[in-house]
Amino acid sequence: MRRLPPLRSLEAFVRIAKLGSAKAAASELALSPPALSRRIKALEDFMGKPVFDRKAQAMVLNADGQALLLAIEPALEAMADAIDDLSGQGGEYRLRLGVLPLFGTQRLIPRLPELRKLFPKLHIDVDTSAHAENLLGDVVDAAIIIADQVDPRLYSVRLDRNNVYAITSHDLATSAKLGTPADLKNQTVLVHSDMPLIFDAWRNAVGQPKLKPAAIDHIDSGPLMLEAAANGLGVAIMHGSHLTDAKDDRLTRLFDVEVESPYSYWFVCHPRALKQRAVRIFHDWLVKSEI
Repeated sequence: MRRLPPLRSLEAFVRIAKLGSAKAAASELALSPPALSRRIKALEDFMGKPVFDRKAQAMVLNADGQALLLAIEPALEAMADAIDDLSGQGGEYRLRLGVLPLFGTQRLIPRLPELRKLFPKLHIDVDTSAHAENLLGDVVDAAIIIADQVDPRLYSVRLDRNNVYAITSHDLATSAKLGTPADLKNQTVLVHSDMPLIFDAWRNAVGQPKLKPAAIDHIDSGPLMLEAAANGLGVAIMHGSHLTDAKDDRLTRLFDVEVESPYSYWFVCHPRALKQRAVRIFHDWLVKSEI
C-alpha cells in the first residue's frame, strides 16, 4: 500500500476547510490550537507544499488546498460510511442529526416516539450547532436547518412555509399600547441572528418600510427569543408557528396581518447520504409525517 498522510491530519484539514475557521475546527476536534497546527503542518510536510494561505488569524484554502479537498472528501466520507455499516451491533443503526433547538423541542422530539415504534433499532444522536449544513459528512449525516435558500449541491426538502408574527408579552402590549406596526418605533425589536432578512420582509409587508425601532437586538436562539419576549424585553419578529407551539400564556401576537416568511425549515444532506439506511428511514418518515 502506498504511503498516506496521517488520517488525523486529513481530518483536521477537512474540518478547517468546512468550518472556515481554525478556532472552530480545534473546538470541534477537542484540540488546542497548537495541536491543530501540528496536524496541518504534518499534512503540508507530507505533500511538500502549503494547503492554506495564512492571513492574520485566518486560514484560507489555496489552489492546492481546494484541489485536495475535492479529491479526498468523497473518499473520506465513503470510508466513514463503510465503517458505520460494518460497526453496527445487534442490528442497530444510528443517525447523526443536526437540529435547531426550537424545532427539536417543539416539533421533532414530541413526534419521535412514533418513529421509535416503527423502527426501534434506529438511534439518533442530536447536534444542535448552528449552520449544521456546514457539518454534513463530518459531524452529522443529515440536518434540519432554517434558511432562505439551500446550497444546490445538497439534497433538500422544504418542510414548511411560514408566516412572520410580531410577538411580545401581554403586559408590554397593553402598557405600551401597541395597536399598529408604527408603534414599534419606540420599542426594541428582537431578531434571530441567523435570519437577518426577516424584519425587513415584515416591515415592508405591513407598509412600514422606513420603520426604525428604538433598537434591534439579535439573539441566536429561538427559545431565548421567546423567553425574552415573554419577559417584556422587546417584540420578537419570528415565525408564527413558534408562538402556536410554545403554548405560553405570557405571549401574544400583535397586529392581525399575514406576512410570508423568506425562511423555511429544510431537511438537507449530501445526495450520497441517502444510501445510508438510517438517513433514508428518517427522511422518508419526516416527509410522510409532515412535522
